[in-house]
Amino acid sequence: MKSFRDFVEKLRSDHWAKETKRPIAKQLELAGLMHALDGTPVYVPKVTGSVYRAAGNVFSTRALVCEYLGLNKEELIPKLAEAIKHPTRPELVDGGPVLENSTTSIDLGSLPIPIHAELDGGPYLSSAVVVAQDKELGRNLSFHRMMVIGKDRVVVRILKRHLQAYLDRNGGEMDVAFIVGAPINVLLSAAMSVDLGQDELQFANTLAPVKTVKLSNGIEVPSDCEFAFEGRITSELHDEGPFVDLTETYDIVRKQQVMKVTKMYHRKDPIWHVLLPGGLEHKILMGMPREPTIFNEVNRVAECKRVNITPGGCSWLHAAVSIRKKSEDDGKKAIDAAFLGHKSLKHVVIVDDDIDVDNPAEVEWAIATRVQADKGVIIKTKQKGSSLDPSADPNTYDTSKMGIDATKPLVAHGKNFTKARWKDVNPARYL
Repeated sequence: MKSFRDFVEKLRSDHWAKETKRPIAKQLELAGLMHALDGTPVYVPKVTGSVYRAAGNVFSTRALVCEYLGLNKEELIPKLAEAIKHPTRPELVDGGPVLENSTTSIDLGSLPIPIHAELDGGPYLSSAVVVAQDKELGRNLSFHRMMVIGKDRVVVRILKRHLQAYLDRNGGEMDVAFIVGAPINVLLSAAMSVDLGQDELQFANTLAPVKTVKLSNGIEVPSDCEFAFEGRITSELHDEGPFVDLTETYDIVRKQQVMKVTKMYHRKDPIWHVLLPGGLEHKILMGMPREPTIFNEVNRVAECKRVNITPGGCSWLHAAVSIRKKSEDDGKKAIDAAFLGHKSLKHVVIVDDDIDVDNPAEVEWAIATRVQADKGVIIKTKQKGSSLDPSADPNTYDTSKMGIDATKPLVAHGKNFTKARWKDVNPARYL
């Protein structure tokens, strides 16, 4: 299966990627370029102050993700849902490309780690996936931003989720690994919200075959990622932030745990993955893994066809869901199921399967023509929301949620609710 660099090379050869012609500075310029070309893959052969190459916006659209996995957009979310239901174990091999080079002399300043925006607290690793191992719970993969505070030290943003649970079970400190430059099946799986003890790398292996290698600290990582690091998360605390969040607003400064990086591995002539905070690639990697969990929950109460966690909703707070309606209350059941499938969801619109959930104009059309607010709008107050929502209560994250049933009635009354369709023609044949 394609590695991260294989896909970057394909994007270059197929002219999907833009390539820089001069060295790009790590401080502000590298991220500024990614922002200016957001949605377009960018390959940077030379980063000032580093011997390593960089690439960004690699998986910044649904089309790019589908291209890697060899799927069309209708197949993507069912494939992700299938991976959650049927995980498979990766193959452990004796050696792999990521082990080609290694060093215990760590200098994070030599890597193309950007200062992304003017108010950032420092250089940030934004695409790093932490791999943790527990004797009873097994392996866990999760994204964690890391602010560089020394040649071999970073401060890690850790939410009260699985990695924190692993730390709690191990006295607050533990040896871990983290990887940079992994393919999309690994990245999507690392961002999935699943039960504690489920191995996300098994979901990745169902999406596309994964081979793993064992590092010197005993932790297995994908064999073809560009970089792998060993480190120890310590009990030392340090200010982390400010940093741009998924909502494109600055997150607050917090005391977070420090990791000491002890060993670095990398492929020959590796490529550093720059993930633009708040950019489309960040949104894809955060939001898309929640679509199959919504899909699975809605399918319990109605026939779900498509799910889109929308970029306009920060790819986290809003979703459009299409169903094939069979009973009049399917739309309202689907609203409750969607909130269950993604607990940070704030607003959801349920539409019929004749509406393209990727097209905001069609979703808005369904709201305009198929909704009466006193019947089709459900408001839920005093709900647990997302820490990413600036409008939620800053201490409890309490919020109000809204669901809109924009499905047409099964038995028409008054005017016809059917959306007109037109013959598909190629204008070039006529003009």
